[in-house]
Amino acid sequence: MPSDPILFYFCGQNHFMNNKTQHKEGSIGKMFDRIAFRYDFLNHLMSFGIDKLWRRRAVSMISEKIPGSSLLDVATGTADLSIEAIKFNPQIIKGIDVSDNMLDIGRNKIGERGLNGKIELISAMSENIPFETNCFDVVMSAFGVRNFNDLDKGLSEMLRVLRDGGAVMILEFSKPLTPVLGQLYKFYFVKILPLVGRIISRDKDAYTYLPASVMRFPDNKDFLDHMTKTGFKNVSQKRLTFGIASVYTGIKSASII
Repeated sequence: MPSDPILFYFCGQNHFMNNKTQHKEGSIGKMFDRIAFRYDFLNHLMSFGIDKLWRRRAVSMISEKIPGSSLLDVATGTADLSIEAIKFNPQIIKGIDVSDNMLDIGRNKIGERGLNGKIELISAMSENIPFETNCFDVVMSAFGVRNFNDLDKGLSEMLRVLRDGGAVMILEFSKPLTPVLGQLYKFYFVKILPLVGRIISRDKDAYTYLPASVMRFPDNKDFLDHMTKTGFKNVSQKRLTFGIASVYTGIKSASII
C-alpha cells in the first residue's frame, strides 16, 4: 500500500490486484526486471544522450495541457518521462509498468528529487489499466508502446482513461525515411546495439528482443492509422533527429466512449 492513501485512490483505481496477478506471468516484465539495473545507463549510452532531449521535446509539445492536470505515464519504466513532465507543474502523475525492478529504480529517483507527493508508480499492465474511464487529462508514454502485447488494446485503454478533450502523447523510435540514413539506422539497431547491450547488461535475450521490437513496430503513417482506428482524433507526428524518433499526438473527442 502506498504511503499516501489520497494518491492511491485517486480517480478510482479499480481491478488493481487483477493487474498485479496477470502481469507477473508475462515474459516482458521478467525481461525488464533482469536488465533494470543497467537500463538507464544503456539508454543514455546507446542514444548518445539524445533520449533525454527527445523526452524534453516530447513533453514540451503538450506543455500547455499539463499545468494543474492529472497525467498517466504508461509503461513508465524508471520514470524519466514523469520526472521530465513534473517541470510543468501537473497536479499529479501516475506511472504504470509491468516491471517491478524498473519501478523500484523509478521510485528511488522520485524520492531523491523530493517528488513522492507528485508522482506515484504502480505495477500494472498497459493493456488493462487499473483506473476508471475518463480519469486523466493527459496520457503519455515514452519507448514503451512497442512493447505492448496487443497494440490496439493498449491504445484503447489509453483512450478509455483519458478525459474528453484530453491529449495523448507517445514518443517512440521510428525508421528514418531517407534510404542512406535508414540503412545506417538498421545496421546500428541490428548489429551494434545488441552486441553492446549484451556485453553491458549480460542479457542476450533482452538485447536481441529490444532492437527487433523497434524494427517491427508499425511506425510513421502505420502508427497514425492505429491511433485513428482506436478512436483518437487530430492525430499527428513530429519526427525528431532525422526521423530516428517520433512524437505522436492526438486528442479524445467528446463523442468517444
